[in-house]
Amino acid sequence: MLNPIIVSDTLTVAPQPEPSDMAVLAEQGFTTVVCNRPDGEAPDQPTMASMAQAAEAAGLKFVAYPVNPNTFPGEDLEGLGQIFNSGEKVFAYCRTGTRCTNLWVASQSGTDREAAVAQARALGFDLSLAQRLGL
Repeated sequence: MLNPIIVSDTLTVAPQPEPSDMAVLAEQGFTTVVCNRPDGEAPDQPTMASMAQAAEAAGLKFVAYPVNPNTFPGEDLEGLGQIFNSGEKVFAYCRTGTRCTNLWVASQSGTDREAAVAQARALGFDLSLAQRLGL
């Protein structure tokens, strides 16, 4: 798995993992995997179905919430925010981790959003997707 980044006490983001990484994530205490990457972005990327199967085999909940810059922030940002803020240990992935972080920021409100923006910027993330929402 390439460069996971801890963005909050309960959320870690990363570039595309492999199905074999799901067992490792379970061993690390993650309970939920969120895929923010649509199928077919790259010819070598594992499909969501193969990732879901591997996650479920490892005892992880798998949530498919694929978005791209044209569909950002997706159809149920509030529901995604509930997953991010559930208190469970969540691993979210996309191509680089940036889309996941933008979704996390966009799903927060009030002072939590301000803190999320500051944290994401401190980690070096480009927040241009979230900024399109007027954040």
